[in-house]
Amino acid sequence: MIIPSIDLMDGRAVQLAQGRHHVLDAGDPLPFAEKFGRTGEIAVVDLDAAFGRGDNREMMLELLQLAPCRVGGGIRDVATARAWLDAGATRVVIGTAANPEVLGALPRDRVIAALDAYDGEVVIEGWRTGTGVRVGDRMRELSPYVTGFLVTSVEREGMLAGVDVAHAMELRAIAGDRELTIAGGVRSVEEIAELDRLGIDAQIGMALYSGRFTVADALIAMLQSDRPDGLWPTVVVDESGAVLGLAYSNAESLRAAIDEGRGVYWSRSRQSVWRKGESSGNLQHLLRVELDCDRDAIRFLVRQSNGFCHRGTRTCFGEAVWQRTGIDFLMQKLSSAARNGSCDPDSYTARLLGDRRLLNAKICEEAEELTKAVSYAEVVHEAADVLYFTLVKMAASGVLWQDVVKELDRRSLRINRRGGEAKRVEPCRSSQDESAEMIRGSRL
Repeated sequence: MIIPSIDLMDGRAVQLAQGRHHVLDAGDPLPFAEKFGRTGEIAVVDLDAAFGRGDNREMMLELLQLAPCRVGGGIRDVATARAWLDAGATRVVIGTAANPEVLGALPRDRVIAALDAYDGEVVIEGWRTGTGVRVGDRMRELSPYVTGFLVTSVEREGMLAGVDVAHAMELRAIAGDRELTIAGGVRSVEEIAELDRLGIDAQIGMALYSGRFTVADALIAMLQSDRPDGLWPTVVVDESGAVLGLAYSNAESLRAAIDEGRGVYWSRSRQSVWRKGESSGNLQHLLRVELDCDRDAIRFLVRQSNGFCHRGTRTCFGEAVWQRTGIDFLMQKLSSAARNGSCDPDSYTARLLGDRRLLNAKICEEAEELTKAVSYAEVVHEAADVLYFTLVKMAASGVLWQDVVKELDRRSLRINRRGGEAKRVEPCRSSQDESAEMIRGSRL
């Protein structure tokens, strides 16, 4: 796969040649992160921290909100690495401090060792100091402590000089079952496709910023098709993982989808690009494009408004009973009720949406009842109460369920554990003597 890189200096996206010469200032990194993130994980490198002249921490925290990021540059101790993992970095990339003592204190599956090499010799301290150690030897030493390696050919970095594929193959053999990412010199999508076939990821910067090719071009180069029409089957799923339907893509539609951040496909009937929702209004916000293991099919992860199918249903597989249940379905109904007043005005949901004081009191009341529940059935019943009133609170505040899940996912990346002691407050009690009428008894 490809790992687009955002190298930061003074809060701006830049590119250096051979780690020394400032040759390109691409400006605000946020739009790049939003677009690059549509193809998966991106690399964020703090060059100021790497060179020991400040940092870009605030900008990097913003980037972490836009895309899955592996973070590197100036991470020289365990505390700094842990802080970035807690902040939501998918992985940390450690260079100068990549030694068994530091790496061994971190979760192996969240650590990448950055080995910067000049003519095969590992260099450190912002690519300025030689170590006398060959890159392959350092990989063998560090392999037990990391999930993968980032090997940068410093003499090729920012030069668009091309990749030494033969050397990359040697490193792939040394890496064994660890991931391997190559950086420095990538200049064509053909090189990216060749590395991909070898099981090597390509970290790219200069070629993207100079306009030599786009992230979409790189994905297209990796794809293949056994269909007579050359199209790629594209499975469309929503944020909960539910399959909405099957569409088809080609190079033109895939470029448009990634560039626009929308669900854009190739219409076999019209033989033209089809922008989902252009006529129906059922728009799709494209969150991620993923390739399957054989590189002959695509998955689009989208945020779907209203139905996906042309028949008006949410999915092209109809609305089965199981699709009308669960938190996602309930949240959709509650959000619609809050926005449009679509629920029965005499229902309990409508009353809660119109009386914030009652809603807050019920959340406190039901939470306290959950703490007192003992039996399996009691916990099920009271937990359902708490969830229902919580979802109503979210709908009334315009909060999306997917954003709550995203926040939980972010917290799951933390490795520093908090004590979590209870605050010294009195239990909240309902000032209303309302029955805990659940969704099953309401006319939603």
